[in-house]
Amino acid sequence: MRAPIFSLGLIGVAAILLIATSASADDASRNEEIQERFAKCDVNRDGKLTLDEAKGCMPRIYDHFSRIDAQGKGYVTVAEIEAMANR
Repeated sequence: MRAPIFSLGLIGVAAILLIATSASADDASRNEEIQERFAKCDVNRDGKLTLDEAKGCMPRIYDHFSRIDAQGKGYVTVAEIEAMANR
């Protein structure tokens, strides 16, 4: 009786690891896409995306700009966008 339970336990652990690995790969892929789009939109290459830069280039960032820029700096960084996307 213990052998089937143990086998089932290993299958469950393997499934959890597979899901966790898949989620990490999805996060990495999403972050890579964010970084690429950010680089295209950051017209002056200062590492900061303003509302004007986001307007035509990253519409979802534009729509949620004030939420991402919670401190009211007038710009967002790629790290702030990634952090918001990971929530």
